[in-house]
Amino acid sequence: MYYKLIRKFLFLFDPEWVHHLTFNLIKFYHKIPFVDKIIDNSFNLKHKSLERNVFGINFPNPVGLAAGFDKDAKLFNELSCYGFGFIEIGTVTPLPQKGNPKPRIFRLKKDKALINRLGFNNDGTEIVSRRLLKNRKVLIGGNIGKNKETPNQNASDDYIKSFNQLFDVVDYFVVNVSSPNTPKLRSLQSKKPLKKLLTAIQSTNNLKSRRKPILVKISPDLSYSEIKDIIDVVLEIKIDGVIATNTTLNRENLKSGNSILNQEGGLSGLPLKQRSNDVIQYISKYTNRKLPIIGVGGINSAEDAVEKIKSGATLVQIYTGFIYQGPSIVKKINKALIS
Repeated sequence: MYYKLIRKFLFLFDPEWVHHLTFNLIKFYHKIPFVDKIIDNSFNLKHKSLERNVFGINFPNPVGLAAGFDKDAKLFNELSCYGFGFIEIGTVTPLPQKGNPKPRIFRLKKDKALINRLGFNNDGTEIVSRRLLKNRKVLIGGNIGKNKETPNQNASDDYIKSFNQLFDVVDYFVVNVSSPNTPKLRSLQSKKPLKKLLTAIQSTNNLKSRRKPILVKISPDLSYSEIKDIIDVVLEIKIDGVIATNTTLNRENLKSGNSILNQEGGLSGLPLKQRSNDVIQYISKYTNRKLPIIGVGGINSAEDAVEKIKSGATLVQIYTGFIYQGPSIVKKINKALIS
């Protein structure tokens, strides 16, 4: 009830402005002595059955914060106090970029959803990597992309620059080729360019003294034939897993008005749940459950998260559900997953 009142007030204002306000408030009150410990004790649920070992990493629980919330690694230490087993930062690019013109985030309150067309706005990997040096033992995923002005034929250069820059400060990498908000980025999901890109990144990884897990984040708008092609490449190049799924361009069966629905950008939130589950089920079945999947898209309750796991996800992530339901959703999910 308390969070619903706060949310009702915050939802009166521009979503991106509220996001920055919330960040500043969290940063401020976490500087107060003992606040970190109080919040951690309230939201963090520790139980042996929640622990997962996935692609060689020991996760304290399977619930993560999806990329996009803490893009620039400004708040990962504080956010870890709210019960997350891991935090994914990014998407980050080699060079800083402002992203698309504002306004660029829109709430679909009737649908418990968001539309965003941020366009990889971020501070660049050099600054982000420096912030991650202050990590207090939080498991971090590094979600990487290419700069808008980089042509697709040179995309590998951008991804490898970010990979090298972040290598020592993240626990796993996510290759984002599925955002709808960078022109032509999604075409990198096609079999030939994807194989070229992933081969280049994996070759760089294999030169390291100790390689890091690499995952690919895919779109929900692909056909099953296209998903099969991606998974075939992933298995051939020995990529460690996939994240299913990114945001969608689909606008079917929504309750919100046309003034919102006509906004360009990727849709996240509850309407994405079933398609995300379908994609997870397909990949899980196709790979005989041998390929780790991080399930994301439409988790708005503990039951939604359980459904993702039953569909074949090894870990789950939330973003829009965290905004609509507040931080208590993390503990509720973990409670539901205790066996």
